[in-house]
Amino acid sequence: MPRFTSLPDLALRTLGGSVVGASDESFAEKESLIRPGRPGFQAETFGNKGQVYDGWETRRRREPGHDWALVRLGIPGVIRGVVINTAWFKGNYPPHASVEAAAVDGYPSPAELLAAEWVEIVPRSELKGDAEHHLAVTDESRYTHVRLNIFPDGGVARLRVHGEPRPDLSVHEGLSLDLAALQNGALVTACSNEFYSAPNNVIFPGLARHQAEGWETARRRDEGNDWLVIRLVGRGLIRLAEIDTTNLLFNAPGWVSLTGLDGEGGSARRVDLLPRTRLQPDTAHRFRLDHTDPLTHVRVDIYPDGGLARVRLHGHLT
Repeated sequence: MPRFTSLPDLALRTLGGSVVGASDESFAEKESLIRPGRPGFQAETFGNKGQVYDGWETRRRREPGHDWALVRLGIPGVIRGVVINTAWFKGNYPPHASVEAAAVDGYPSPAELLAAEWVEIVPRSELKGDAEHHLAVTDESRYTHVRLNIFPDGGVARLRVHGEPRPDLSVHEGLSLDLAALQNGALVTACSNEFYSAPNNVIFPGLARHQAEGWETARRRDEGNDWLVIRLVGRGLIRLAEIDTTNLLFNAPGWVSLTGLDGEGGSARRVDLLPRTRLQPDTAHRFRLDHTDPLTHVRVDIYPDGGLARVRLHGHLT
């Protein structure tokens, strides 16, 4: 699996992504492209438009041209790779696809987006049916929207746009915010274990609906403990920490501690934010923090193992 797939899917509906327009969606709706989870399928399930697909499918073209879908990223950012998944589309997948990106401020309409300046980030590439296609991106620019082009028509189950969040934080000037929120630009940069679920889940927006929407490690059989490191949205002062074990009834950690870091690597200055503190299962814990040190990262240690639903670190950018 390419390394870029460990980065967040910036287009995911859960993060606020939206398919704002498409050339056609006669057989299956465009919104399915950014739906969370793997595509499903049940054979011989027919609706008024034919076989029901968990994806986006256009009609058979009888004129020149190709089909396309416009996606607003839930979080603007630098795109490191895309995944075009044609799962379950076996006789009706597009033989080729390309991806373009654009940076458009504000809240543009589909017509305004079509008139924007687009940059090709994935050239026209061959696709296969019922397969995931991992396509790396080397462009270092920040983008807000992508356009999936399929040639000439057909069906795509999912589009994943993995990258590093780069949101506009100017709206928070002078205000407090969650310095660990993915939608604000934070990122989990290191983790001891992610056997059951991805560590970046703990900084997703909203509440976790079940265990898989948090971070959960394997059971430890040694004397160590599990941990992760969150790169904050910027250098800042943290005033309130939320450690949420919701849905973790029998696999919550017994304790947690927080260590602030200012800088990266071995030269980073360390600040004790929260000493080893007992946790309860299925509980949202809130801890006021009293420190005067600007930080760039926070290390979250859980003892000895288990899972967290969410971590929130509220404060001010410095």
